Order: sequence, then structure tokens, then C-alpha cells
Amino acid sequence: QVQLVESGGGLVQAGGSLRLSCTASGSRFSLDTMGWFRQAPGKLRELVARITSAGMTNYADPVKGRFTISGDIAKNTVYLQMNSLKPEDTAVYYCTARGSGDYGIEFDQWGQGTQVTVSS
Repeated sequence: QVQLVESGGGLVQAGGSLRLSCTASGSRFSLDTMGWFRQAPGKLRELVARITSAGMTNYADPVKGRFTISGDIAKNTVYLQMNSLKPEDTAVYYCTARGSGDYGIEFDQWGQGTQVTVSS
């Protein structure tokens, strides 16, 4: 069983910054993609950013130019640097990972989430 643990959330004022971290643990698995989703109360979960094992990245339009995803998928780690935060960024942020385990079976794993609150 692969487990993901997020950290780094908190309360900040608009214009501030936060850095989220995610680590994966387990055995007999290989990750291909890691990323971040977020979900605000009463709203749909949405993609924030993701990175592949080849280093390719993509971002949702609302965070382009403000957020940066980085890390080393081979080492089962990913980060999300969030700058110039806005109140609309307030949400629970979830780390996600896609990979394969025993017998080549693919999986999509989610962390428990970390709360990010941006005050106006």
C-alpha cells in the first residue's frame, strides 16, 4: 500500500507564500506522475499542477505564474511553492501520485489533504 502525506498548509494573508510538501512511502511501486489538486467547500476538485517522471509540468490557468511544482518523483517527493496567494486559493490541497505496483497494476493514490487559508 502506497501512502502519501502532505504538509505545509496554514493561514496566510493575501500576497503571502506557502510551500507544500508531499512524500510517498511503501514498497514495490514506481511512480510516473505526481501532482496537486485542491477542493474548496461546495466546489469541485480541480487540478492545480502536476509533474511527470520526465520533468514535464503543467498548471491550471488560475495559478500560472504564481505557483511552482518541483521535486524528484524517483525519490517519491513533490513540492508546491505558492506565491502571491489570493483568497480564492483557499482550499484543501491534496497530493496525488500515479504509478504501478506489483504485476504492473496501475494505481492512483491520494493524500489526506492539507488546509490552505488565505485571508483578505
